[in-house]
Parts: sequence; structure tokens; C-alpha cells
Amino acid sequence: MPLDLQPPITYLITSGETTAATCTTSKEFSRLLELVETAVTAHISLIQIREKNATASVVYELALRASAITRASTTRLLINDRADVASAAGADGVHLTTRSLEAAVIRETFGPDFLIGVSSHSFAEARAARAGGADFVVFGPVFETASKRTYGAPVGLKMLSEVANELAPFPVIALGGIDESKVLDCLRAGASGVAAIRLFSQAEDLAKIVERLRSQGSHNDLLEED
Repeated sequence: MPLDLQPPITYLITSGETTAATCTTSKEFSRLLELVETAVTAHISLIQIREKNATASVVYELALRASAITRASTTRLLINDRADVASAAGADGVHLTTRSLEAAVIRETFGPDFLIGVSSHSFAEARAARAGGADFVVFGPVFETASKRTYGAPVGLKMLSEVANELAPFPVIALGGIDESKVLDCLRAGASGVAAIRLFSQAEDLAKIVERLRSQGSHNDLLEED
């Protein structure tokens, strides 16, 4: 399934605020659905439900309700790691981590219309994801960020540029320590868009943020044409 999205791609990743005690009546469950609704209105390209601490049944209910919100929109919904939950809930696809099943297995199991994103931290991982039938990779961490320190030092803009240019036109989405001031640098390096938790976490500011990022993307296109 081609990732037919107009760059810059904006990829909202949920913050993982749910716990094993979360249920469908919990405040954090409702807040996540409200964020999905706001993201659809703001025309976010992709949403990843990344709630690792919630029970499988809660993740399924969240995916089911979120997919109902995104279904008639241009926003695509992915579920972290659980392709089975994504498929059962009617989501567009799955986001695979370095500990997930390989993209080739997911593609063979769920077919050509199932959207597959893959986290990558090196050339080898990004190439393998593309070869395995993924639709895009998220590459990083590009900049320093506390949540990604377990993956080692930031890869930096130079490595992002090398990966994006080698794999082009395959979409490479930048992740890690990205705020509004760093988006244009990522796009100039060749990224197809940016993924973030914190940048897209404030529902009240989301529409304005997405509009500004699109403006930066248009500005980058003009600079490339010159």
C-alpha cells in the first residue's frame, strides 16, 4: 500500500499515559480519543496509538473507537506493535518496533492494503524495513531526547540526510527531540516529515502547529526549486 500522503507528513504518537488500571471510562482513555478527534480536524497525516502499559482489551477498545473517528478522514491510524489488534479494530495498519515481528511477516499475513511503519535507528534497519515491504520508516533519534537515550547517541541530521537520500522516494520520517524550530532542518535533510509525541500532544494548539509545519514544508519546496 503506497503511503499516499502529501509531505510534510505529520505523525502524532500518543504519550503512553494509560496504565494496566485504565478502562474505557478512565479520564486518560477519553483524553486520547479527544486528541484523535482534534488531530483529524487538524489534518494530521498519521496517528500511532502507542499505549504499551494498557491491557490488550483496552488497546483494542481504544483502536476501535479511534478508527471510527479517523475512517472518513485523510488521517491514517496505526497501532503500535499489535497488527492483530489493528486489523480486528479496523485501523489502517501497524507500527513495528525493533522487537516486533519483521515487516515481511506482517505484509504476508495482512496483505497489500495494510499500512506498515517501522522504527529504525540505522541504515541496516531502514533498508531491511523497505525490503520487507514496509510503507515507511521512522528514523532517529535525530536530536537528543530523554525518551530515546536507550537507543544511544542521536543520529544527527547528517545521518538522516544519508538515509533519506539513499532510500528515496521511500518515505523516511524523522523522530527524536523535534520541536518546531527543528522541523525545517529535518525536511531540508530529506525527511518526508516528522514524528513526535510532545510536539503534537497539546490538543488546543494542534491545528496551528500543523498549519505552521505545512508552511515550513512549502517554504522548503521553494528553496529546493531555487
